[in-house]
Amino acid sequence: MNLVQPIRDKETIQEIKGFLKEKNERNYILFLLGINTGLRISDILPLKVRDVEGWYITIREKKTKKNKRIKMTSELKKVLRDYILDKGKNEYLFKSRKGKNKPITRAAAYIILNEAAREFGLESIGTHSLRKTFGYMFYKQFKDVAALQEIFNHTDPKVTLRYIGINQDNLDGMMKKFKV
Repeated sequence: MNLVQPIRDKETIQEIKGFLKEKNERNYILFLLGINTGLRISDILPLKVRDVEGWYITIREKKTKKNKRIKMTSELKKVLRDYILDKGKNEYLFKSRKGKNKPITRAAAYIILNEAAREFGLESIGTHSLRKTFGYMFYKQFKDVAALQEIFNHTDPKVTLRYIGINQDNLDGMMKKFKV
């Protein structure tokens, strides 16, 4: 079973940020937005400049059709402010080079993330890794599964813990100590 995983190491996250920032600002912003908001890639790619001008990103989730409002972190807000400076309000944040004003595709986002994953020897990384990384780091910092469950619109805390890989971490830790 090859499930998409979160990035569990803060140092690796910092290294990926540096790698992407050096290569392509758009891709760096994509990574930052994903790991700082917990939004699905299907909700990130259609974002336009006007959607990130304030401190909140307000969307209607594509999957659940529920409205969602996310306060941006200071780091994300600062980087976005600089990024959108010379862009029009209706311009997509993650504009494709194909077409006049079209966002990159989910497949393109996957290729971007996988290139970074290969660079750092990570396995099982996909577009969902951004959301899972947010969840994993949020949980590690606050240990508040109820808040995370609400952010992700999950119906059960067990689903949330399994989703972000905490259950797997616990099982791995037990297996490491297990002796017959």
